[in-house]
Amino acid sequence: MSKKGLDKFYNLVESFENLPAIGKKSALRLAYHIVYENSYSGLKLAHSIEDAIATIKKCTICNSMSEHEICDICLDSDRAKERLCIVQSAKDIFNVEDSKQYDGTYFVLEHLDEENLDKLKKIIAKNDTKDILFAITPSLANDAFILYIEDRLKPYDIKFTKIAQGVPTGVSLENVDILSLSKAIKCSVDI
Repeated sequence: MSKKGLDKFYNLVESFENLPAIGKKSALRLAYHIVYENSYSGLKLAHSIEDAIATIKKCTICNSMSEHEICDICLDSDRAKERLCIVQSAKDIFNVEDSKQYDGTYFVLEHLDEENLDKLKKIIAKNDTKDILFAITPSLANDAFILYIEDRLKPYDIKFTKIAQGVPTGVSLENVDILSLSKAIKCSVDI
């Protein structure tokens, strides 16, 4: 089909292609669906996007996403304030919360700069933080990231932990990379 005369349609396709994990075929399917099959959902999507962009900002305490100055987790008096989970992206908080295994607070540390480190230190001092959990994707670069933060927080009496790594459930050992396997063996547990 010729692009001539369909500039607005192809601009929509291109907009979808610019999103993560959406290729040309998926972008074309989404654009077609919105324009021809369900224009109401397209209008609803456009409104939701506009509303989210205008409303959502960073929490002034933890750098997470919030519709208000302070996010609901930071305001929740039932959260264990002495426990702090450090993540590198606000979207990681959704995954940790979905696990229902963590009841503390969070701090989003996307960039290692003095402003963020000072903000982190203030939270630790204010909440008398005793435990920090690093919920960060395992990699050599992120191991260095963790060591740097631990070093900067040495003056505080804090126990540092990180999410477990190793062999995923249901995956054959022949399909596990050597680094994951070696960490799994090193961190083996009693049964």
